[in-house]
Amino acid sequence: MNQTRAVLFLPDEASCEGVVRPLMLQSVLFCPLLTWVGKTLMARSIQRFFVVWDKEEYAAELRGCFPAEADVLVSGSREALMDFLSQEGEVEVFPCEMLPLQLPGGSCYAYTAQASALRESWREGSGGAVPGARELTGFTAVYDLPRLREMELSCRDEIVRRHAAAGVHILDGSSVYIDPRVEIGAGTVVLPGTILRGETTIGRDCEIGPNAMIRDCTVGDGTTVNASQANESTIGSRVKVGPFAYIRPGCVIGDDIKVGDFVEVKNSVIGDGTKISHLTYVGDSDVGQKVNFGCGTVTTNYDGFKKYRCTIGDRAFIGCNTNLIAPVTVGEGAYTAAGSTITDEVPADALAVARARQKNLEGWAARRRALHAEKKD
Repeated sequence: MNQTRAVLFLPDEASCEGVVRPLMLQSVLFCPLLTWVGKTLMARSIQRFFVVWDKEEYAAELRGCFPAEADVLVSGSREALMDFLSQEGEVEVFPCEMLPLQLPGGSCYAYTAQASALRESWREGSGGAVPGARELTGFTAVYDLPRLREMELSCRDEIVRRHAAAGVHILDGSSVYIDPRVEIGAGTVVLPGTILRGETTIGRDCEIGPNAMIRDCTVGDGTTVNASQANESTIGSRVKVGPFAYIRPGCVIGDDIKVGDFVEVKNSVIGDGTKISHLTYVGDSDVGQKVNFGCGTVTTNYDGFKKYRCTIGDRAFIGCNTNLIAPVTVGEGAYTAAGSTITDEVPADALAVARARQKNLEGWAARRRALHAEKKD
């Protein structure tokens, strides 16, 4: 049975003085070099990998550089390598650290050969040319960490070119940094100062930036993220985020939502059409559709020992400077009066007022000023 496989050799000596981690685990644009290589090879339908590494240390991390569906063996065993080559078919071989990028003047030692030829050559340990081997293109050898850092900007430029060719408008390619794992839909505009990293997917016709950082997120179509950060969350379509918003891990933010300036959302579900316009913290909460948060709202979800959740029903109106003391539920269509501290359930369509009644002390300010004037004399 013909199979296309890959063998990657990782030298065990340090590539740079003071650096103990394998060079293939060093990050290039937030992504381990080995992940770059694995992603490129899997795009060419290679599913089976043998990583030659004879130490238990870092073995799990090396395996983790590949998607879960990849068949990866990390081992320094010659017998295991011969078994990997026991089935006929082509094998791509990477005898040293490689970057999946063809640079002018860069050396490429990668090649492809039949498994039987590799088996015979490596069993004898001849170290010479493998019969029938053909050079691979599209890779550049990486000798050490300084060389890798020199190549990083070339990697950035190549990623920018790839996205531009797919219909993404990147206004200034020299001022954005995009992880190779990131996917961006056509029609999206990426503005200066943007950092996109991890397993992030951006939809079509979005506007990202300026000065935005998105990590391990899924962002729907037509969404704007302006001068804000989002981490490990799902953001729907036609959402407006920022400026200066912070979406922390564990959030599911629906469609047609506003997460405005100086808003922080953490581990919360936000229903479609909800508006969180400014100066608000929503943590550990389940929020319905078309809820309005007034300025200064806080879900007080932590008592120093445990986190508790708030539940806010559809079309609720949360007045400015409301404190919601979790666990608490605000029913559908309910209102909270501005300045209230809500500790008990608010029934649907009710108004909750939880504040002291105003009391005016006539003449108090004049008497106070007079008293202080006497003290100065």
